[in-house]
Amino acid sequence: MMKQKDTAAILVCAGNATRMGGIHKILHPLGETTVLHQVLRSFCKCESIAGLVVICRRQDIDEFRRSIAEIEPELGCPVTVTAGGDTRQQSVQNGIIALPFPVEYAAIHDGARPLIRPADIEHVIADARISGAATLGVPVKDTIKLVRGGIIKETPERALLWQTQTPQVFRLSLYRQAMQLAAEQGKDYTDDCQLMEALGVPVTMTEGAYSNLKLTTPDDFAVAEALLRQYEEDETND
Repeated sequence: MMKQKDTAAILVCAGNATRMGGIHKILHPLGETTVLHQVLRSFCKCESIAGLVVICRRQDIDEFRRSIAEIEPELGCPVTVTAGGDTRQQSVQNGIIALPFPVEYAAIHDGARPLIRPADIEHVIADARISGAATLGVPVKDTIKLVRGGIIKETPERALLWQTQTPQVFRLSLYRQAMQLAAEQGKDYTDDCQLMEALGVPVTMTEGAYSNLKLTTPDDFAVAEALLRQYEEDETND
């Protein structure tokens, strides 16, 4: 049975890459493709995705459009490019405003997470359809300490701690309410789930994969390359 195409993917790619030595990590090669192409292909494999909005810096728009045009015919879903804002929250808001097609949900994803699995995208969307808000994440592996002034103050119970990932999926009507509340309160959040938390909307934690890493430093590319090779070998063997 065909799933309903009720979700738009909002890809946040507007960072300055300060920890990448000036390299634009989203357009950087990864395996036989690029980070951007890898992410686009993963989302377009999902039956729930009606299309994508890619958010980048204004000065990068032409380069992003050229890169997307290279593979757009094979994607099978529309891709729109728009300029980001000064902060993540403003960038996502620009992406929501730029939506060229009607959808009920938005799946907000870090463009620097190229190894997201289509099955995990579908899983978190399914959870958001039930609760209105859901995010991918994984249980933390390490013991976490709360530290103030260089002194350990508390050790939170590890079983309760999760590392939040993306995509984070929200019913658009709720997300718009949350953006309005944040604007009224003068708040600017770095995590989209915080918008829902401020609105009082419970967010479902959907378990994802540790391989859904975020490319932050050049060393992360070596890990991503190894994981990508493993994925390709697994697909060949299947």
